[in-house]
Amino acid sequence: MTAYYKFIKREQPEDGVSLAHYQPTKHAQGAWNEHEQHMAPATGLLTAEINNFAPQANTRIARVSLDILGLIPLDDFTITTRCIRPGKTIELIEAVMSSRGRDAIIARAWRLITQDTSEIAGLEDQPAKYKPEELPVWEDMKGWPGGFIESVRLVATEDRRPGRGMVWITNDVDMVEGAPTDDLVHLLGMVDTANGVVPRLGLGLSKLEWMFPNTDLQIHMHRAPKGRWLGIEAVQQYGDDGIGLTSAVLHDIYGPFGRSEQILTIRPMPR
Repeated sequence: MTAYYKFIKREQPEDGVSLAHYQPTKHAQGAWNEHEQHMAPATGLLTAEINNFAPQANTRIARVSLDILGLIPLDDFTITTRCIRPGKTIELIEAVMSSRGRDAIIARAWRLITQDTSEIAGLEDQPAKYKPEELPVWEDMKGWPGGFIESVRLVATEDRRPGRGMVWITNDVDMVEGAPTDDLVHLLGMVDTANGVVPRLGLGLSKLEWMFPNTDLQIHMHRAPKGRWLGIEAVQQYGDDGIGLTSAVLHDIYGPFGRSEQILTIRPMPR
């Protein structure tokens, strides 16, 4: 099986800090530029580093907030992980991806205590009408270049359109070579594609006159996701002053598990 990343080594330069070195493979390649990483697998890897950092029993990640500081080089990089708000029931973990002498992504995750609240549980987000095996293959996203887009498989509902729709996405690529990929990392490693499943400007990078990259990714989860298929029920909206928003209800095959938001910078495509 192929992988998005190769693990190089891990260091502990000081107490309470983990410094991991990685190398991206061609499968991590982004869509906007051939020399950058796609944000989706980078999110999955940062999630894995946070999830594995000094884990506590009966806690889980409830929110991951990622800020993209610039282009993510398709080159060797490090992830520095530390706890910036310790606690037995609530803690905040930070992981910073750095490459070529600068920080590229800052990720922060709240890990919260878990307990039985089934007596008062209730959801407003509705389950998806169709499971992935009930839907036709959707190839339109393949109009975008890059190794990451090549690595995924998608199906979509017939009413998907620019601005709104539902797709399911999966892949058969490990996050890190030689290591198993758990469901949380696998699914969160595809959430960033929400910005590309219902673009208001259409699909296919070569046809676009405007670009709409996201500068962040926020993921909130009311339960831990399970399985290998991610359902993205997305809405994309553009304002009139160069800023847009992609919002999504996130599903696994058992139902909705959370939501994502991405703020967009809308600008003319450089020629």
